[in-house]
Amino acid sequence: MTRDLILFGPPGAGKGTQGALLAERLGLLRLSTGDVLRDAVRRGTAMGREAQRYMDAGDLVPDDVIIGIVRDYLAGEAADTGVIFDGFPRTLPQAKRLDDLLEELNRPLQAVLVLEVESDVLIKRLSGRRSCAGCGATYNVYFDPPREEGLCDRCGAALSQRADDDPATVQRRLAVYAEQTEPLIVHYRKSDTDVHHIDGEQSVDHVQRELVELLEE
Repeated sequence: MTRDLILFGPPGAGKGTQGALLAERLGLLRLSTGDVLRDAVRRGTAMGREAQRYMDAGDLVPDDVIIGIVRDYLAGEAADTGVIFDGFPRTLPQAKRLDDLLEELNRPLQAVLVLEVESDVLIKRLSGRRSCAGCGATYNVYFDPPREEGLCDRCGAALSQRADDDPATVQRRLAVYAEQTEPLIVHYRKSDTDVHHIDGEQSVDHVQRELVELLEE
C-alpha cells in the first residue's frame, strides 16, 4: 500500500528542506502542484493543454484542472509510490476534492504533518535572507550574516533581497497561510487523519528525526 502524506508549514518553516529529506529517507515522491503542472504543460497532456489555455489568458488554473493533473500523476508516475503533498491542498475545497480522489484511487492518507514556527522567527528567517547573484551564496543577516555587511564572503559581490522577503510582504504571506491552513487542519482532524504538529524552530536534523519517529510509531 502506498504511503501518502501532507506536509504543511508557513513560509520560512523549512517545509521544502524537510519534505526533500523525508522523501529521500522514506523513498517517497514529492508532489508539488507547480512542478507537476509545468511538467504536464511541457509534455502536452490533455490536462496540461487545458491548464495552458488558462495560463495564456492570464487566469488562475481552476481546481478542476489542478485535480485532474494530480490524478494523472498519482495514477501514472506515482501509481506504486507514496507521495508527500507539498503546497497542496491550499484551500478547503481542494482538500475535499483531494479526499475524493484518494478514495477513488484507494490511497488512504497516512498523516498530516504541520511544521510550527513563531511568527517573529519566520519574519527574521525570511526578511533576513540575502543572496549573491554572482556565486549563488546565501546569508541571513540575523542568523548567518556575511563578514562585511551587504557583500558576499566568497566573491565580494553585492547581496540582494528578494522583493517578497521585505517585512511587510512577509507578514502578508504569513497571514494568508494562517487564514487558509487552519481550516484544513480542522478538516483533517475531523476526518480522523493523524495530524502531527512539529516544532520547526529546532535544528534541521532534529526536525527530520522527529518526523521520521512520528511516522514509524
